[in-house]
Amino acid sequence: MIAKKICTLVVFIISLFSFSQEKFTLSGTITDFGNNESLIGVQIYIPDLMIETYTNKYGFYSIVLPAGEHQLKINHLGYQEVEKKIVIEGDTKNNLTLHENSEELKELVIKGVRYKTNIKSPEMSVNKLSIFSIKKMPVVLGEVDVLKSILLLPGVTNAGEGASGFNVRGGGADQNLILLDEATIFNSSHVFGFFSVFNPDAVKNLKLYKGGIPARYGGRVSSVLDIYQKDGNSKEFHVNGGIGLISSRILAEGPIVKNKGAFLIGGRTSYAHLFLKLSENQKDNAAYFYDLNTKLSYKLNDNNSLFLSGYFGRDVFKLNQIFSNTYGNSTLNLRWSHLYSDKLFANLSLIYSDYYYGLDLNFIGFKWDSGIKNYTIKCDFEQYRSDKFKLNYGVNGIYYEFNPGKIKPLSDHFTINPKQLDRKYALSLSPYIDAENKLSKKMTVYYGLRFSNFYRLGTSAINLYENNNAVVFNPDMQIYEKGTPITTKYYSNNKVIENYNNFEPRFSFSYQLNDNQSIKASYNRMAQYLQLISNTSSPTPLDVWMPSDNYIKPQIADQIALGYFKNFNDGTYSLETEIYYKKVKNRLDYIDGADLIANDAIEQVILNGRMRAYGLEIMFKKNEGRFNGWISYTLSKSEQQTPGRTPEEPGINNGKWYNSAYDKMHNLAITSAYNLNDRWSFAANFILQSGQPITYPNGQYEYLGIVVPSYGLRNENRLPAYHHLDVSATLTLAKNRKRKWQSEWVFSIYNLYNRQNAASMNFRQNSDTGYNEAVRTSIFGIVPAVNYNFKF
Repeated sequence: MIAKKICTLVVFIISLFSFSQEKFTLSGTITDFGNNESLIGVQIYIPDLMIETYTNKYGFYSIVLPAGEHQLKINHLGYQEVEKKIVIEGDTKNNLTLHENSEELKELVIKGVRYKTNIKSPEMSVNKLSIFSIKKMPVVLGEVDVLKSILLLPGVTNAGEGASGFNVRGGGADQNLILLDEATIFNSSHVFGFFSVFNPDAVKNLKLYKGGIPARYGGRVSSVLDIYQKDGNSKEFHVNGGIGLISSRILAEGPIVKNKGAFLIGGRTSYAHLFLKLSENQKDNAAYFYDLNTKLSYKLNDNNSLFLSGYFGRDVFKLNQIFSNTYGNSTLNLRWSHLYSDKLFANLSLIYSDYYYGLDLNFIGFKWDSGIKNYTIKCDFEQYRSDKFKLNYGVNGIYYEFNPGKIKPLSDHFTINPKQLDRKYALSLSPYIDAENKLSKKMTVYYGLRFSNFYRLGTSAINLYENNNAVVFNPDMQIYEKGTPITTKYYSNNKVIENYNNFEPRFSFSYQLNDNQSIKASYNRMAQYLQLISNTSSPTPLDVWMPSDNYIKPQIADQIALGYFKNFNDGTYSLETEIYYKKVKNRLDYIDGADLIANDAIEQVILNGRMRAYGLEIMFKKNEGRFNGWISYTLSKSEQQTPGRTPEEPGINNGKWYNSAYDKMHNLAITSAYNLNDRWSFAANFILQSGQPITYPNGQYEYLGIVVPSYGLRNENRLPAYHHLDVSATLTLAKNRKRKWQSEWVFSIYNLYNRQNAASMNFRQNSDTGYNEAVRTSIFGIVPAVNYNFKF
């Protein structure tokens, strides 16, 4: 009730500044005719006035029109375009439904829809993909994949073969905010990056923000991946799924109360590890995952709807009796959508997010558990003031619980002492407001401001150091060493250890050169108060999330971008080009020999540095025809620097800029699809990236009879170039009109020419020859697969 009163108070304050309504408002929701699923990003265009609007992420739209008769054009990718006449004599509510392209309509005028680049909107550095678009892409192992689809976009790379997460514009995987139905996902990958945690059957829509990020988002400095699950079919019961050699999935959805309430439940699992049981030497090995997606939706009345969605996933990796590793995400979101008026739409969400990661080291005899939990309350409003002015505002509060690590013996036979690293707590409160304003027929601007407030809270004992330096420099040995605490200070429950406040302005604009061309520019500042303690290029289950405190400063990023956008041949082809520059301060760096595991004084091995990234992105798309797809190319640079704190200190890498672990100068991706006929379709994609930066030894020395390699500057070498070609063929079986059963066979080959991409490069001394040698480790070669997909 308190949250509702706060939301209502915000509405009242904003309404004080409202101006009188001179025109009438047309509003409503747009849904799929077949299942009542709300549709995101549907265009509503009025040709005689040359104005347009789009449905929001909940399918709601609102547009101000003069009285009289108007022709509406409504279109959405994958659906039939509808032309409809409407008479406006007062505020009008008009809910609409769209039919998929396979459906037939008789009463309305139907035309083909072409996906054009939106040159009018100031939104830039954004890639939108509906599940319709994703399913048109090449499949790997017979299953479409959200993360594999975004890796084909400009500015997006992976951290290497068998690596989790993704990198955007030279940033780390920990700098991406990943949301599933508004809940934070801390690890987006299954099985070392080979699968994503997102069940494609449950996904409705996604948006990837690489820049120009709206003020409603915060907490990460690189990108935002916003994914929404389906609400469930409130008309009919349906089941769809797939059976493959490596994994299978199934999803069921249907009405709770017809046309008012719906449920959705889906699950996936992999079982390739079962084949290992057939081998005598591999019986105790395992590498598999399972996950579950759920959602309940209920429409209370025309103005109120409730949603409850959840996700649970786990990865399990076992190696004989040596160790076992379990990790995964759990989320829950209760959301209330309310329509205050035909111009004001609101959402109140209560969200729980948990990421658990644990390790059993049987050969040592201890169990390691750690994790992070979020409790979020957020209140968001969208206010359509006129056809030229739209407001978004709200507040987001998050309470964090961090478990850096707990060690306990696996049994009484081991003498390891149990240890709990200090649990950490934090609170963040972030109000925001932004506006989209159409200044003229050619120019539209977006401007916003987010104020982020972060409190690092007790209970905790904080080390204090001389001159506040947790890391000291040894001038004799020219190395950094751990500082020695002079005392500790204890902070009791909920006492503030440190707090930070940051203003995060956002701005972008678009200028239409003509009907088919525009230029856009954007600037945004982002603050990130969570840091991933890791010295690897991609997240691992042993990485630990830490809050900013008096030693770990928040990352602050500033990014600017300039772009040129053009549609050709009425949208059959489109071109998107952007240049960007991003700088980040307080990016963590580690001293040589840093020990990160079970370290209760992590401030003793880290230094605050900075990073920068800049580049050119080009994307050329063919949107129509039997043959379609795109080519994307990125030329970029990503660097990091940690200078000395005093003139006597060398800093890391002698204080010079060096390649970050995510630097990929060249990134080329080609994706294509060809529909031969109603039964056969083919697809392929090709990825080529510069090799990942790495540090090779440049010499060696002998100490007590042991040969020890010596290393040069950080990341001055590279792994070999990364590339692979994937192909797939889909056979859609003939439909039986008397049955609802539909099915298809998907034949795919991952890494067609068996490229042995290097996941890492290790150096060792050959025991036979005595010479040093480099050993390349590759994870995947060629992987053929067959899947059977069905729905009824």
